[in-house]
Amino acid sequence: MSPPESSLSSTPSQSSALSTRTLGAGALGGVLAYLLGYALTYAATGQRIENSIASRILEVATGDPGTWKIVGWVFYNEHFVTTEIPGLLGSTATNFVGGEDGFAAALFLLPPILLLLAGGVAAAVSHAETPLSGALGGATVLLGYLPLGVVGAFLFGIDVGDATAGPTLVTAILLVGIVYPLVFGAVGGVLGSLASGE
Repeated sequence: MSPPESSLSSTPSQSSALSTRTLGAGALGGVLAYLLGYALTYAATGQRIENSIASRILEVATGDPGTWKIVGWVFYNEHFVTTEIPGLLGSTATNFVGGEDGFAAALFLLPPILLLLAGGVAAAVSHAETPLSGALGGATVLLGYLPLGVVGAFLFGIDVGDATAGPTLVTAILLVGIVYPLVFGAVGGVLGSLASGE
């Protein structure tokens, strides 16, 4: 009778350790997906932004070229979060990705791809064997992506007189912080579980 009792008592501790590991892997994956997404966006757009007339006007107006912040605007634009730019007649919502004068529309693919990968890794770490467990494991990337998404929404703001130019705050928190990591992380987790089950 004692062997079955010992095996039963070890099962909960193993599952709790596994879930802790999954949460940690998901959070780390979310942080890395966000930081790598920003870094790749900087590599793709930073030089063009730094040499732009808008950046030079901004430097004259604020004393800071703010290239790294404008790259942040583009990074949030990749999540379909518009940039609010104050003007004399009110704010204008702009997306610098796509369109004739915008950055390459392929940048829209960057956040989903990175979050799919992060979700897949989180599911693999949790040894997910079913699509549901994979989706739950992959969705844990939200734990790392959400805090950075919220902080970035404020950090990338640039004061222009009495107003602030930057990502549209509520949309940034909803899309960057919640929807993107939850949806693409979960899908990546499902794909990861299917791959590991083969």
